[in-house]
Amino acid sequence: MSTSTISSAITSETAAEDQVQRVNLLRSTDDNYDGVIVELDQPMDSTTFISILRASVSHWKKLGKKGVWIKLPIHLVNLVEALVKEGFWYHHAEPKYLMLVYWIPESPSTIPANATHRVGIGSFVMNEKQEVLVVQENSGLFQGTGVWKFPTGVVDQGEDICVAAVREVKEETGVDSEFVEVLSFRWQCLCQFVYLMGSSND
Repeated sequence: MSTSTISSAITSETAAEDQVQRVNLLRSTDDNYDGVIVELDQPMDSTTFISILRASVSHWKKLGKKGVWIKLPIHLVNLVEALVKEGFWYHHAEPKYLMLVYWIPESPSTIPANATHRVGIGSFVMNEKQEVLVVQENSGLFQGTGVWKFPTGVVDQGEDICVAAVREVKEETGVDSEFVEVLSFRWQCLCQFVYLMGSSND
């Protein structure tokens, strides 16, 4: 395999300290949740790939990245074993590609399971003073926009939506709340939300 073929699938980063060193990294794009997405295309042998993959994961870890998504086309099936041995696991498959994922932090993975649908919740929480609880997102589509919104999140597989509402409020704000009632359901293409009423003594 020629050097030019390999280099076309990667980017180079130069670190200048006491000595200049060139490190080859996988080309990636950032997602909205502090993760990265890699779409491989050019062929390379598994030994070369593992070396570049390890350097890339180390680089992403230093940047504080969390989830790694690698889209592996069917013609690069020879790299599946290398990815699995490095800790990646299957997320989903389509006729022409396999998606593998990896969670960098030592904390439990929050990468959602693949499914035909996903249920999200938005919690309307009010205390005894009639004050409504709102938050600003640290990640996601509204990060850095200054938008205030209800606490929201994704229902875990097998989790009751009422339990999920209380959990998400606690995780996002630290506030203990109590489920009262379902206010409404809303369906949107590719996602579904349930709006829930809650109360808090805080």
